[in-house]
Amino acid sequence: MLKYSRQRESIKNFLVTRYDHPTAETVYMEIRKEFPNISLGTVYRNLSLLSEIGEIQKISSENGPDRFDGNPAPHYHFFCTECNSVLDLEMENIDHINTIAAASFDGTIAGHITHFYGLCPECRKKHETEAS
Repeated sequence: MLKYSRQRESIKNFLVTRYDHPTAETVYMEIRKEFPNISLGTVYRNLSLLSEIGEIQKISSENGPDRFDGNPAPHYHFFCTECNSVLDLEMENIDHINTIAAASFDGTIAGHITHFYGLCPECRKKHETEAS
């Protein structure tokens, strides 16, 4: 049984209100308002723990720091290659790719991680405006 922590609860509650998938630094800066003596290490440890127990999602990116999502339900993410934003991608479930992958693989497919990338709507508009 995990011991209750006000700091951990505050971190989780903050993430639930955010849809921009903040970095640990952003979480730290916000949580310091409520807990001025909290360390960045404590924020990292709590984010890691919350991710491990399935209460939040840790989103790793090739470009830049990990992001955190207060929505632990399986869903897909879009990475903007221009502004580096991370957005939830509303789409139907594509878990059937596990079956497709398993068809030609002798091991056991337990799941998948799929990231989509390109230009977010704002960056796309900016490019279209610059081109015209």
